[in-house]
Amino acid sequence: MRMEPEPHLLVVDDHRDIREPLARYLAKHGFRVSTAESAQSARRILQTSAIDLVVLDIMMPGEDGLSLCRDLRATSQIPVVLLTALDEETDRIVGLEIGADDYVTKPFNPRELLARIKAVLRRTHALPPRRGRPAADRLKFDRWILDVSRRELIGEDGVVVPLSTGEFLLLSAFLEHPKMVLSRDQLLDLTRGREAAPFDRAIDNQVMRLRRKIERDPKKPELIRTHWGGGYSFEAEVERA
Repeated sequence: MRMEPEPHLLVVDDHRDIREPLARYLAKHGFRVSTAESAQSARRILQTSAIDLVVLDIMMPGEDGLSLCRDLRATSQIPVVLLTALDEETDRIVGLEIGADDYVTKPFNPRELLARIKAVLRRTHALPPRRGRPAADRLKFDRWILDVSRRELIGEDGVVVPLSTGEFLLLSAFLEHPKMVLSRDQLLDLTRGREAAPFDRAIDNQVMRLRRKIERDPKKPELIRTHWGGGYSFEAEVERA
């Protein structure tokens, strides 16, 4: 019987007395673990190793964890769990907004961090694979172009329609999975919104706001289809602009 490979974690923290004991603890619980003392050394490991999840300290000298997290989210789908100071609520909020999957505050209980890592990995593996998203910074659908790098929605008349962070992430998730039915839980994961409560209607509200911007008639939507009891699907063809 073929064994599944152990998930490979990367622990990034400039404090050796945190980094090394945490690496040993995670290794004892079935993970392969690499460590880095800075964002620069983390980048080198990410270039040469297949990493399944990054445990990332925010406060580091030189390039901080938020900067590395932002780049990771722009270039990959590797999940990120942040380590944050107890009193740095703003950093936690910013981290979630730019794409972190979860966070744990220092000083942390290793068992709690382990549970959060396992939960993030379960959610990540449960997500549907991308289906044919064109590798481009500008994606065309219906009468719209989404400039991914600028986070701008451009109409056929050239006018830019502003998108909130939530609307941009939701639209990006739909464009990555066209013609697929995505549940609310899957959409929460794809938009990095797991800080929402389990029964939060945040996705429904975001869909409603997005429809107002991209549908010809938001009351009779053609692009974002509702599947009662199932979620939503994006019905337009997506191609490079």
